[in-house]
Amino acid sequence: MQLTEALLKYQLAWPHMHYFLAVLCLVAAVYKLTFILLKRKSVLKSFDAFPGPPAHLLFGNVLEFKQDGTDFFKLLKWAESYPYAFPMWFGPSICVLNIHHPDYIKTILASTEPKDKFAYEFIESWIGNGLLVSEGQKWFRHRRLLTPGFHYDVLKPYVKLMSDSAKTMLDKWERYANSKETLELFEHVSLMTLDSILKCAFSCNSNCQTEGGTNAYIKAVYELTNLINLRMRMFPYHSDLIFHLSPHGFRYRKAYKVAYSHTDEVIKRRKEALKEETELGRIQAKRYLDFLDILLFARDENQQGLSDEDLQAEVDTFMFEGHDTTASGISFILYCLACHPEHQKLCRDEICEALQDKDTMEWEDLNKIPYTTMCIKESLRLYPPVPGISRQITKPITFFDGRTLPAGSHIGVSMFATHRNPTVWENPHVFDPLRFLPENVSKRSPHAFVPFSAGPRNCIGQTFAMNELKVVTALTLKRYELIEDPNIKPKMIPRLVLRSLNGIHIKIKPVEPEM
Repeated sequence: MQLTEALLKYQLAWPHMHYFLAVLCLVAAVYKLTFILLKRKSVLKSFDAFPGPPAHLLFGNVLEFKQDGTDFFKLLKWAESYPYAFPMWFGPSICVLNIHHPDYIKTILASTEPKDKFAYEFIESWIGNGLLVSEGQKWFRHRRLLTPGFHYDVLKPYVKLMSDSAKTMLDKWERYANSKETLELFEHVSLMTLDSILKCAFSCNSNCQTEGGTNAYIKAVYELTNLINLRMRMFPYHSDLIFHLSPHGFRYRKAYKVAYSHTDEVIKRRKEALKEETELGRIQAKRYLDFLDILLFARDENQQGLSDEDLQAEVDTFMFEGHDTTASGISFILYCLACHPEHQKLCRDEICEALQDKDTMEWEDLNKIPYTTMCIKESLRLYPPVPGISRQITKPITFFDGRTLPAGSHIGVSMFATHRNPTVWENPHVFDPLRFLPENVSKRSPHAFVPFSAGPRNCIGQTFAMNELKVVTALTLKRYELIEDPNIKPKMIPRLVLRSLNGIHIKIKPVEPEM
């Protein structure tokens, strides 16, 4: 009887519970909407001095980007209409000032302002709080601890290892040279740069270039960069809960496990191998020091090293940054040279003279190819591997023209638009390596060309990257003639690094020996 009465009371109360939950949801929705509208009002006031393209109330400018290979050119069109900078909206209340002029870039990159939490918090869930995303004292400490890993003495032995990885790739290309089949560059170059970073920085021979099938780590990186880009563009996915419960969130976690286990295995193997070693000098007596050795033995002024979490973050960061950005750079360099045979020939003549009969590259050869280096820089200008970065300022900032932004504002630096800014570069879409003759460089702002960023938070691995770009370009041109495929033009898309929606395709043939 008592049970029946209790059930009856529960049934009578249940409709009221529905009303209570509905009112609760309504109050939460009104609160959230009010918060968004007040934040939007504040942001609009902050960006009042910066006119920009009209934005949708809910979706901002996101719907303008079709992800079909035309988005960068829309960005350039806006940059022409709004000199120096313009606001871009990502949803109803998040606005980023997109800057695309050296004088504006100098102001932000000369500072140590932290990376933008809106953009980089989505990356941090993958690569951790390493050098790319950390800030303040942690960033300063890690930068100081990692800098010895990029000393010339550490980088010198890498050149031969880079050459070995490049030669493995070029050997695989023989079937394309003989069959005149179209070659998709990014797939091959990504495997080569992963092979190279594993050999150089982690002393790990992976054989990833010669294994059959698709490399699981590269596939995971491709998936993660796609999903991070999608999350930035979709306002509802800015919520951790909504993204976690979505099908995309499930795919993200699956790809993350693959990427994490790859780097975790590299660290575990090295720790096991170094169990008995206590000094870098003893290791150096047996073999060259690599990046991971220096990470494991790094100590600050208090003799404190990196925690296991920090070590994992730095390895994840360098594994991704050290192979994916260089893969993008090399792929577009080879594409540019295929499209400009006259410059390709000048590079090849210079390379053959520098290397003579050698089929490898050595440290001393890197400075013997100035024209090739100018072509590499011109390709990095047109196709910067990292097309944009962002900061969130902690104090008010005033630009050279007097316009200001308050603390907390988001600022995006568009390398792509800056490198093609017609007020800085004459005929900006034309491939012209002579822009990088010393006398021409001296006439420009040093912030006109920033493929590796600039200032205190510039890319710590830029010398490593430039060395690899030179090695791979030189060995490729010495062996193959690159030919444009006019039927397949790259459709550029931003995916943390610059990629092509339809791949990067060229044809190749063996270089004819000179008589």
